[in-house]
Amino acid sequence: MKGEGQTAVIKMYEKREEIYAREISGRYASLRWVFVWLTQIVFYGLPWLWWNGRQAVLFDLVARKFYLFGLVLWPQDFIYLAGLLIVSAYLLFLATAIAGRVWCGFTCPQTVYTEIFMWIERKIEGNRSARMRLDRQGASLEKFARKSAKHLAWGLLALWTGFTFVGYFTPIHTLAREIATLSLGPWEWFWVVFYSFATYGNAGWMREQVCKYMCPYARFQSSMFDKDTLIITYDVARGEPRGPKAKKADPAKKTGDCIDCTMCVQVCPTGIDIRKGLQYECIGCAACVDACNSVMDKVGSPRGLIRYSTDHAMTEGLSNKGIAQRMRRPRVLIYGAILLLIVSALFGSLAMRNPVKLDVLRDRGAMGREVEDGMIENVYRLQIMNTSEESHRYQVHAEGLATLTVAGSDEVEVGSTETRSVPLRLRIAPGQGAKGSNRITITIQSLDDARLKAVEKAVFIVPR
Repeated sequence: MKGEGQTAVIKMYEKREEIYAREISGRYASLRWVFVWLTQIVFYGLPWLWWNGRQAVLFDLVARKFYLFGLVLWPQDFIYLAGLLIVSAYLLFLATAIAGRVWCGFTCPQTVYTEIFMWIERKIEGNRSARMRLDRQGASLEKFARKSAKHLAWGLLALWTGFTFVGYFTPIHTLAREIATLSLGPWEWFWVVFYSFATYGNAGWMREQVCKYMCPYARFQSSMFDKDTLIITYDVARGEPRGPKAKKADPAKKTGDCIDCTMCVQVCPTGIDIRKGLQYECIGCAACVDACNSVMDKVGSPRGLIRYSTDHAMTEGLSNKGIAQRMRRPRVLIYGAILLLIVSALFGSLAMRNPVKLDVLRDRGAMGREVEDGMIENVYRLQIMNTSEESHRYQVHAEGLATLTVAGSDEVEVGSTETRSVPLRLRIAPGQGAKGSNRITITIQSLDDARLKAVEKAVFIVPR
């Protein structure tokens, strides 16, 4: 109870304590670095790949074209991008239902870049103990030099990351030349700096706070968990009561396998104690599993005191085979079936996608007019879009009325990934067609590839 004149202060956020994660080696640490290398080779390498004389992967917002190797997507094709996002979401749901936050622990960009930044930190400032001593000591030349070198390395990596990110939207060779000559546009400068700052801040400074407070996935992940979801678990029955193992221990005082070394806490990038049970801060990186296994090896106890397991397996003592059998459960099967259906529909639609698109616009200034020899003429404008990367020559013809012909040239060439707008004049002989509107069909057919064809309906107006 507060005395007179005292004011109670309610803090909205817990004060952050610096986490000095210890480096650990092991099966899961090696696997995590495999994913670090894979994701970064893809991210940094894709913009430099060349395909048919252009950047293989480029999201050209100015031209409103997305290039994905041999595929060119236009604004009309955004349904495919929506489909890709849906597939990504269901992949995440499926992975979460099976193995919890395995995405967070191994492939999430926040985890990957934090791992890289911590590696740089260890190389410059030293191991966990050395970093703690360095932070506790007062100002010195050594401290200034090490801290400066670390932040310089972080900054250079962050700038390279920002440059690469913008290289997905502006051709990266052009971007490199513009940066070298300081002729970069304001928006390119903004996004290079913004993405670099975000990488530097998130991976260098905020780290686990992004996972704990900013990322919504940590909050709703439990809705996708069940008793058969693989999670990082501490075997309470085997580990308790915890305590150090003395060489001349009293046999009557039985202790569990946990020697309370806190190695599992020291290696955790979010600073939690997994022995307290499943917590939303746990990202499933399995660093504590590697740490505990190394300790168990040293004290001569079986591995697996901390391991990937399920709540069902821990309470009922299921074997690994039993855990695998429980993977085939309704939640997983439903996610898998939906994912398979969406992927099949997406690839089927892409396979049947017509690379030529046609729009027919009437000339509103002339509804229908009489020209030489009494013929009736209607004027249209054809918008022909060639989404393929080869030029094609098309022939235009119309059907629906007797004697309906194309006046002038009936051929048009459209370059690769080009849209052309061309006028079209259609005529019929006098006395043909009913007064008013007559439905017709306008077709364009490629002369060099019979499979390329587009058909559009239109109206031919005969003056009353």
